[in-house]
Amino acid sequence: MIEKCLIEHCAPTLASLKAANLFNACCEEGENINLQIIMWNQLMNPKGVKLLALRSRGNRSLVYVYREKQLAQNLNRPGVARFLEKYGYENTEPEQCLALLKKRFEASEDFPHEIGIFLDYPLGDVIGFIQNGGQNYKCSGCWKVYCNECEALKMFQKYHKCREVYRNLWAKGRSVLQLTVAA
Repeated sequence: MIEKCLIEHCAPTLASLKAANLFNACCEEGENINLQIIMWNQLMNPKGVKLLALRSRGNRSLVYVYREKQLAQNLNRPGVARFLEKYGYENTEPEQCLALLKKRFEASEDFPHEIGIFLDYPLGDVIGFIQNGGQNYKCSGCWKVYCNECEALKMFQKYHKCREVYRNLWAKGRSVLQLTVAA
């Protein structure tokens, strides 16, 4: 179940083009998503990829798939620490930031607005989304764009092509582990 979600929703992270992706996992009766996440972490951690359930409700979990080194770089981009501070983040250490992000997800049905930073979206677009309430964007694709439309469109195309390549290779028998670029 997770394997298909990783291909469909996380190919850019598996290919090391993007720091992180997110997907909803739905378990059948008797399945345990936490056990699946543990298993996938054992397989993927050596390649630099980690999985974390940000929120679980019943048989559904919101799974965050990320590359810790790339996330650390994103959290240390100019202006990000100051931005995150407004939401209670005391530093930019990935483990501590993810612990707080998980608490914020568990405390609310909504998505914390700062999630864009953790998904490798440009800071200007995350701020633009918050200030505009998700309206008045220049274009949208993987995220709503408020700043550099041309650059965002190039990234959307790159991510789309990556997903298509990964889907095709997976359909031809390549495993997620084979398709995951080692960091």
